[in-house]
Amino acid sequence: MSAQTVETTAAVTDEDKAAVAALPQRIVEAWAAHDADAFAEVFTPDGTMIIPGVFQQGRDSIRAFMAEAFQGPFKGTRVVGTPVDLRFANSESGILITRGGILAPGESEPSAERAVHASWVVVKRDGRWFLAAYQNSPRHAA
Repeated sequence: MSAQTVETTAAVTDEDKAAVAALPQRIVEAWAAHDADAFAEVFTPDGTMIIPGVFQQGRDSIRAFMAEAFQGPFKGTRVVGTPVDLRFANSESGILITRGGILAPGESEPSAERAVHASWVVVKRDGRWFLAAYQNSPRHAA
């Protein structure tokens, strides 16, 4: 990972950094399996997901949205996401920036209309890292 890591307080361990950097892979794997439950479990119970045209709040709402989307507009797709920046506010919260997007069947890189930059607000709860808020924006100008 070529991400820059900035810590504002001590007590952020290498294990924490690795766990946060692994969150995108958990999303990639859940999406590849079209597993709405595994996708939603990455979020806190009150987490938010904002993607173009969509606002979902709460793990249950995210799960329901993804279950429907995996049968509809996201059917047959995969996602990619690479960390490009990782910062911690303290030992239990931080922000991860990724570059990626949605892959249509047969693609190895997202097309311009599906390429995004994303912000992931991460929090540590009961010793595990979760996604408290996710938002993406188109990577290329329209």
